[in-house]
Amino acid sequence: MIEPADLDAPDVMGLLPDAAVEEFLSQAVRSGHDLPPPVALRKASIMLPSAEARWHTKPLRDLLVEAMRRFDDDRVKADGWLAPRLHATVRMTRGEAADSRRWNFLAMIVAPDYVVWRHRGQDLVAAGRFCGPHYTQAFARLWWAAELFRNGADYRPVETACSVQDVLNTTMRLDVIDHRPTALAILEVLADLIRENRGRLGDHVNALSSSVNAAGSTLVYDALAEEGVGDIAVLQDWIAEAQEMPPAPWERLPYGPDDGAVKAGVVDALVPLFERLLAEAPIRQRPRHAASSGEI
Repeated sequence: MIEPADLDAPDVMGLLPDAAVEEFLSQAVRSGHDLPPPVALRKASIMLPSAEARWHTKPLRDLLVEAMRRFDDDRVKADGWLAPRLHATVRMTRGEAADSRRWNFLAMIVAPDYVVWRHRGQDLVAAGRFCGPHYTQAFARLWWAAELFRNGADYRPVETACSVQDVLNTTMRLDVIDHRPTALAILEVLADLIRENRGRLGDHVNALSSSVNAAGSTLVYDALAEEGVGDIAVLQDWIAEAQEMPPAPWERLPYGPDDGAVKAGVVDALVPLFERLLAEAPIRQRPRHAASSGEI
């Protein structure tokens, strides 16, 4: 198996086209027995400006190595620790994060060892963990989980979201989750289920997510709980601070961009509705091993 010491990651991130991933993502790479060919992949990439510290790879590599050390006995738990720190380290706009080439570069050149470590099962790692949609790709899913579930600068809801894999695997696919009060209200209902020590949390999350999506749209939920407009200038300042920022802390949560938190009363307006939707939703019970572990 590939070890972190085997990697010679470049100092700066780049953009790697999907076609290059398809060409060089072999079974040996997906099984962790070989590294993707670095020279060929770098030739296929467009490098990002080295003058921008947010694209430097060392802070991210340090986080990934620490995550692998800290959670080697329970890899799923790495998501809740890493997602906010990845978001606070690789600072960018949603438009930049929507470019799949950025995530391809991380998965194939900077940290293929982490992809295999986090998502290996009994067989090969799914190709979508290297190059896939934002709710599947190994690093995109974490960055977007932090972006969609943070409340302004507060990353604590992200930890709740990542504590149940079905939130990342199912809820993040929904269009309505782009409406932050809806995302936070779903987590409020989930937090209550956790406090009640309710079993099969993943089954409940899937039922709630389906019902919320079927019952309304972003426009409907915004009429019930207005999201407000994020402060773009604050976000840009937070990104610019990356030039001189220290590494993300390991023992406490970092701070996200303070670009506008959702007011508590706004979320409260949705929670009773979502509780009723969950109470009326059919719960599809999966086999216990699937419901407890979720997809890795």
